[in-house]
Amino acid sequence: MSRNEFFCDCNIIHKESVDEVLKKMPEENTLLNLASLYKLIGDTTRCKILFALDQKEMCVCDLANVLNMTKSSISHQLASLRKNKIVKCKKIGKEVYYSLDDDHIVKLFEIGLEHIKHLK
Repeated sequence: MSRNEFFCDCNIIHKESVDEVLKKMPEENTLLNLASLYKLIGDTTRCKILFALDQKEMCVCDLANVLNMTKSSISHQLASLRKNKIVKCKKIGKEVYYSLDDDHIVKLFEIGLEHIKHLK
């Protein structure tokens, strides 16, 4: 297909379709928050952290070993993810274990990964 085949060359506005979508359009702030969420998880290091935590609950030391990074850099990334409710933590004694925050985050990550694998 040529580039022009993807270009709509009509001047007709389908009012019913436009009105239906406009009724359902989220508020600007909601879309800004959604974009921020994708921007936050759109980092390779954070994706690796999410993958690891999708497999198993882990402490910072374990994540640092999996990613071959310092505990400090992992902690920095986890702080951002935790602040935005993408990961959660629980303390057991002196150790802090991280996991994905809830089923929404699990699904978001797994569906995204499945889509990328499907493209290959």
